[in-house]
Amino acid sequence: MTSLRLADGRDLEYLVAGPADGTPLVFHHGTPFAAVLFEPMVEAAARHGLRMVVHSRPGYAASSAQPGRTVASVVADVGELLAELGADRFLTVGWSGGGPHALACAALLPERCLAAATIAGVAPYDADGLDWLDGMGAENVEEFGAATAGVEPLTAFLDAQVASLADVQGEQIAAALGDLVSDVDRAALTDDFAEYSAAAFRKAVSTGIAGWRDDDLAFIADWGFDLAAIRTPVAIWQGAEDRMVPFAHGRWLAAHVAGASVRLPPAEGHLSLVLERFDDIVADLAGHLGRSPAAGL
Repeated sequence: MTSLRLADGRDLEYLVAGPADGTPLVFHHGTPFAAVLFEPMVEAAARHGLRMVVHSRPGYAASSAQPGRTVASVVADVGELLAELGADRFLTVGWSGGGPHALACAALLPERCLAAATIAGVAPYDADGLDWLDGMGAENVEEFGAATAGVEPLTAFLDAQVASLADVQGEQIAAALGDLVSDVDRAALTDDFAEYSAAAFRKAVSTGIAGWRDDDLAFIADWGFDLAAIRTPVAIWQGAEDRMVPFAHGRWLAAHVAGASVRLPPAEGHLSLVLERFDDIVADLAGHLGRSPAAGL
C-alpha cells in the first residue's frame, strides 16, 4: 500500500499492480469498500496491457476524510494520482458505488480519459422517471432512508453496522449482506471472491464510517457534472438479478448517457457480474486505447 500526500494536505492510499508501462485502469470501488486487489482482476487488466490502479476514496481506511465531497470531487484526486504515476491517459471502471465516480472522470477529464465503464453503478438519486429504491434489498432501503433524513440519522445507522463488517470472514459475507444478495450473487460468494470481498469490507470500516457516510451523502446530492454532456465513450454494465443496485438503474443510465454502449446480461447479479464478466469489461475498454481523447474519436 502506498500513500500520496495531496495538494490540499490529505492523504490518499492506493495500490498499483500489473505492467509498469501499461495504461492505467483506474478502478473505483463500491460502497463500503476500500483499496484491495483481487488477483483475477489484475490478471484480466494485464492481459490487455493495462496497469490496475485502485485507491481508497476519502474517509476509507488510511485515506483522509473529505467532508462535504461530491461525486465530482474524485476527479481532482484521480488527476493527482495519475501525475504521481507519470500517466497522461487512462481508462476507468467503477463498480456499484464506484460507478458514478467513473462517470465523473469521463465527464470532467475528457482530454485524458479514453473510455469508462460502470458495473452495476447507481443512477442519480433525483433521476427523472426512476424509483431509486424500488427493487433494492431491505438493508439499502433502510440505509438510504437514513441518508435522506440527514447526517445524524445516517451516522447512527452506519455506526450500528460496523460490528457486522469489522471482523467479517469470507464464509460469513452472504449472511452479512442479507436481503441484498440474490441467489446468483449468493452462489458467487465462494472461495477467493468471498475472501476478497470480506477483506475489502473489513478495510472499509477499519478507521470508522466517514468514507461510507460521505459516499451515501454524495449519491443523494447533486453529483457535480452533467451526464448528458459526457462525450467520452462509456459502457453501462448491469445485471437483472441485482438487489443492491436494481436493473432499472442500469436501464436509466443507458438511456441518459449519450452514446453509451449497453450491456445488460439478464442472468447476472451485482457480484456475479464483476466476477464473471470483468475480462469482457476490460477488453471492451482496451478497445479504446488508440483513441484520441482531444479529438473525440
